[in-house]
Amino acid sequence: MDTINERIESIKHTIAKSAKVFGTSAEDIDIVAVTKTVSPDIIQKAVDEGIHLVGENRVQEAQRKIEKVQGDFKWHLIGHLQRNKVKPAIDCFSIIQSLDSYELALSLDKAAQNINTTVNVLVQVNIGLEDTKYGINPSEITDFVTRAAKLPNLKIKGLMSIPPFMEDPEKVRPFFKNMRQIFDDIKNRNIENVEMKHLSMGMTHDFAVAVQEGSNMVRIGTGIFGKRD
Repeated sequence: MDTINERIESIKHTIAKSAKVFGTSAEDIDIVAVTKTVSPDIIQKAVDEGIHLVGENRVQEAQRKIEKVQGDFKWHLIGHLQRNKVKPAIDCFSIIQSLDSYELALSLDKAAQNINTTVNVLVQVNIGLEDTKYGINPSEITDFVTRAAKLPNLKIKGLMSIPPFMEDPEKVRPFFKNMRQIFDDIKNRNIENVEMKHLSMGMTHDFAVAVQEGSNMVRIGTGIFGKRD
């Protein structure tokens, strides 16, 4: 059975090969270890092996774990954020990767203003136009980013997406390619208060293809921690 260290090294090796296809390097790709249902002691092992970013799906689960894991790393929220959980989310996470509505943007901005801080966000794009997923319609993303960027306590740092799941990762490639085009288009517009730094796409099943198409942040759970119960 592979150890966490061996799994991480294997992921890094795959990232390095995929990054060459896009014309970048492995050092430019961030790995977010997805820790849904993973216990703090196991998360600690990943952090000890050099994981710098940890992604949680729910605010409450992160709150239970944060004090129990030590080291030089940051927490990201990668799941849907309910507006009644905005304040604790700002306290817990360095980036909220799942900004999926203007109402949520307003709530985040107001909560951040109340404590004299700013909140870093990625805008979630529903790239597959799936009813079962959150996110902004791709045709509306530029207008959304332009509007949300006017909120003074919100800092837009990039985009996130979860494309449709397909057994063959090659069939997901067009969605990743489209995301990169959207990312580059917004970046080239030089919208004030917008820094297109992170393009978060690709998970255990398809991260190699995502990196080949320009992802610079992958979210990997099973690939690091094994299958969940």
